[in-house]
Amino acid sequence: MTATATSPDSRNRLTRLFPWRSRVTPATLRTDLIAGLLGAVLVLPQGVAFATLAGLPPQYGIYTAVIPCIVAALFGSSWHVMSGPTNANSLALFAMLSPVAFAGSPAYIALALAVTMLVGVLQLAVGALRLGSLANFISPSVLLGFTCGAATLIGLYALKDLFGLAVPTGTSAFGVVRFLFDNFQTVNGSAVIVGAVTLAVTLVSRRFSRRLPFMLIGLLAGYGVALVLNTSGWAGAQHVNVVGPIPSAIPPFGVPDINWRTVPDLLGIAAALTIVALGQSISIAKAVALRSGQHIDANREFIGQGLSNIAGGLFSSYISCGSLNRSMPNFEAGAQTPLASVFSALLLVVLVTVSAPLLAQIPMAAIAAMLMLVAWGLFDFARLHRIARLSRTEFAIAVGTFIATLAIRLEMAVLLGTILSLVAYLYRTSRPAVRSLVPDADDPGRRFTPLDELRRPQPECPQLKLLRMEGAIYFGAVQYVTDRLHWLRTVNANQKHLLAMTKSMNFIDLAGAEMWEAELVERRATGGGLYFHRPRTQVLETWEQTGFMEKLGRDHIFPTKRQALHTIIATLSPEICAQCHVRIFEECAHRPGGAQAPMPEAPETQDTPETRDTPDTTRAA
Repeated sequence: MTATATSPDSRNRLTRLFPWRSRVTPATLRTDLIAGLLGAVLVLPQGVAFATLAGLPPQYGIYTAVIPCIVAALFGSSWHVMSGPTNANSLALFAMLSPVAFAGSPAYIALALAVTMLVGVLQLAVGALRLGSLANFISPSVLLGFTCGAATLIGLYALKDLFGLAVPTGTSAFGVVRFLFDNFQTVNGSAVIVGAVTLAVTLVSRRFSRRLPFMLIGLLAGYGVALVLNTSGWAGAQHVNVVGPIPSAIPPFGVPDINWRTVPDLLGIAAALTIVALGQSISIAKAVALRSGQHIDANREFIGQGLSNIAGGLFSSYISCGSLNRSMPNFEAGAQTPLASVFSALLLVVLVTVSAPLLAQIPMAAIAAMLMLVAWGLFDFARLHRIARLSRTEFAIAVGTFIATLAIRLEMAVLLGTILSLVAYLYRTSRPAVRSLVPDADDPGRRFTPLDELRRPQPECPQLKLLRMEGAIYFGAVQYVTDRLHWLRTVNANQKHLLAMTKSMNFIDLAGAEMWEAELVERRATGGGLYFHRPRTQVLETWEQTGFMEKLGRDHIFPTKRQALHTIIATLSPEICAQCHVRIFEECAHRPGGAQAPMPEAPETQDTPETRDTPDTTRAA
């Protein structure tokens, strides 16, 4: 039988291609449509402004919010990320192409579209080669710092339109604040009124019912107030700035008209822009997912971004990626599936085509108020406080990323935060726990317990040192462990024998194996020995490959503590045992002087399942 479009195989293929299909219901379509309408309205001024930053005609910013937005949503991983033009991409593109061609010229536009397609090819290759796992090194603390920093930037940049300031193009976020203080007398009171009304109506609507499209309601309220102020003359000379004339939103199709021999020369530019775009996209996707609880497939996200830029280059769009300014409002507005992004793009075309004169009157102050509200919601004070209480290191990483996000480019801030996380991780793993153990006399089961966890000081065996090794013994940790072992040999020279409990030593490399070989030589040179309890398979294999196993001897590796102690204690010095009154092991009863020296007694406590012996514990007599 020939498979049809509705066959199980076809449905399975569609599900794999669009895994969010099962979430689509009439209710989600309604919320996605409302969120899409908000996204379309928000991108109008942004698209025009960002295209100008990129050195392109204004309509290219609108084009970039159409085809790339649809393709990235359908083939990406995130349900809420909206792709389109961003300020970072725009500035990076202008910085890299302006030395090659005059900004705004036909040659410049053709180069911008060609570089966009090359960026898409590189992004697609990253996803297809499954290199998205690199995104796993962006820790939650880095994401928190990045999100809070990006929220701060969104809020600071929004001040310009919220107060109706004529800030020069290209002014930094803190430059906007400085301009506000230096030119406070020029604040547009009408813009402040529009922004305040927009915020108030939005907050009241959200408090009344979160099911309402509260952000759209607030935007409409600001629109109405601005219309009244601008047409009635009540505002006097303080006119409320509006979006203004909007160019056509229908992106024309065409292959970039360039000399394709120059493609190799453009690859360097494309590679740099790929890092910028992917850094932003995955950071924003993970930041939104942190709030929505969605699992992000980094490889699929990169594939979606790659396809969107390849298609975008053919439809007069320049480099796009996830936009935090639209993604967070999209999530807050109740978007449930990627169809919200599709609706946003389609509604943008319809709105610009049908009602361009009305849309031209959208007040910039109302849009700024929306962005201020989103920025406040992004700043997660509770999570920052929780991280500060749990880990000073993670808190420092979050704060460092936050400061970097404010001071340098977004993708470089994420990279810096990731480097800080990796340095902190390497520092922690370079200091694995090396803990001295004794059978706890206060425990009915006489369990082996680290000295620092005992309720009272207890003695160790004068000849045998018990250590628990926790973590990986790799090249970065060798010096620390070597120093600890040397210090232990120095503190008690009579403890010539060492039994290492290594079931928690989860990894070892060549440097680690050489470290244990050096320890073996040191121990045997003083007449002692080195023994191991339950090393892992990987550790044993490494010892076999390096020859350490042959030097150590298989009889120095034990599956149980009881067997290890029974063997090792028999080799201890009888003279020292005869004078010993510690006797912390039951095997000590069979050593010289064992009959006269009383064993330390544990308090009489009823044996329970929690305190009974297991194969991994040893009970003293």
